[in-house]
Amino acid sequence: MKQQRQDFNKINIIKNLCIAALLSGAAILFYSCENDIEKVKAFGSQENWPIVEATNLKTTFTDSGVVRYLLETPKLMRFKNDGVEFIEFPEGMKIVQYNAKKEIISSLRADYAKQFVKDEKWEAKNNVVATNEKGDTLKTEHLIWEEKTKQVYTEEAVKIIRPDGIFTGMGLTADESLSNWRIKKLTGVINVTVDDK
Repeated sequence: MKQQRQDFNKINIIKNLCIAALLSGAAILFYSCENDIEKVKAFGSQENWPIVEATNLKTTFTDSGVVRYLLETPKLMRFKNDGVEFIEFPEGMKIVQYNAKKEIISSLRADYAKQFVKDEKWEAKNNVVATNEKGDTLKTEHLIWEEKTKQVYTEEAVKIIRPDGIFTGMGLTADESLSNWRIKKLTGVINVTVDDK
């Protein structure tokens, strides 16, 4: 009988320790949680969730059965909030434009990009590199592409590398194929001579 009472006391002690540990853990958990109701609502709100998400995407855009654009991205997220719809490429993207003969006429890549669907406007940021069919390469940190007007522009520092020279400046306007470009404020030109030997 004495042995049973000791065993019962040991079980009660273990039970009480378990309950105390659970209550302590719960208290620590609740104490460390964020309790700003607006932040909690924003985190849980479905408005902040993408309506479409894709990884390792490679897709083409066609016009009358002819491929005009090729888009590649590690991650794509499409959002629609309060009538504003946009597609975000948080890990960067590459887009290539083709002519009717399936020849590359321009390409653009960036570490981050965003497409504003209704406005038909693209924004590329961070290590933006664009090329045209002549072999000219544009480097900048920020570039806007207006699909409606078929114009590309930036107010940031730019560098254009061509076979005959390197041009640097602030701001740029160009057509979407980057064949006709103009640096707004030219800051430097380095002429290059090519030896065909």
